[in-house]
Amino acid sequence: MSPRHLAGDDDALADLVGATLTAAGWRMWPTARQTLLYVSPDELCGAEWVRASYPFALGGLPVAWQITARSHPTSAMREWNAYFTAGIPPEAVTDFLLALDASPEPHAGYDGPDAVLSALAAQGWIRDIDRPHTTASDPGFTASLSLETVPEHVFDADPRPDLPGWQAWAEPAIGTPLWCATFSASVPHDLVAVFASSLASPVPVRRRLLPESSQGHLTLMPPH
Repeated sequence: MSPRHLAGDDDALADLVGATLTAAGWRMWPTARQTLLYVSPDELCGAEWVRASYPFALGGLPVAWQITARSHPTSAMREWNAYFTAGIPPEAVTDFLLALDASPEPHAGYDGPDAVLSALAAQGWIRDIDRPHTTASDPGFTASLSLETVPEHVFDADPRPDLPGWQAWAEPAIGTPLWCATFSASVPHDLVAVFASSLASPVPVRRRLLPESSQGHLTLMPPH
């Protein structure tokens, strides 16, 4: 089915992302908070399935995955955090994580914000007329990605207040968000660009379950 950003997660977000991380050599163990923590082979990156602990909500939806990066394996300080709720396409999360895994310096980025918007534009998303340098939406205006002040509780190592970070969400029915994602201010733009490109990809995805709020927006295709 397509578009990908409205296809949901098939109620398999934990399993699909976890399988990708395990295949990439990340170690996993359960925590005392009933979460599942994955750590990259170089110990610079972490991915934690936190839905059971319900740390906080984005758009009224509980955070499901929290992704972190450090500058050194022994550092107690997380340089940045990314948060994804349930309902988000697993393909976009796994592509983000694979790009993170392949980065020699996951805490550092060298591209500017335009890398993210260019990635979306290349897939047919439309820059906002009033905010062309910070915001883009899908052609059906059911999803957006915007560079703006992040919500409370989103942690970043940069202590300056009101720093902008990328926020993405899909809302196929008004007042009913399907999923949300938030990247703290120091998440490298090149990594967010990978997420954005995957999110907006026109390549159909397989699903067993159709999100109720997306009905009327999805194109279903026969299996090959």
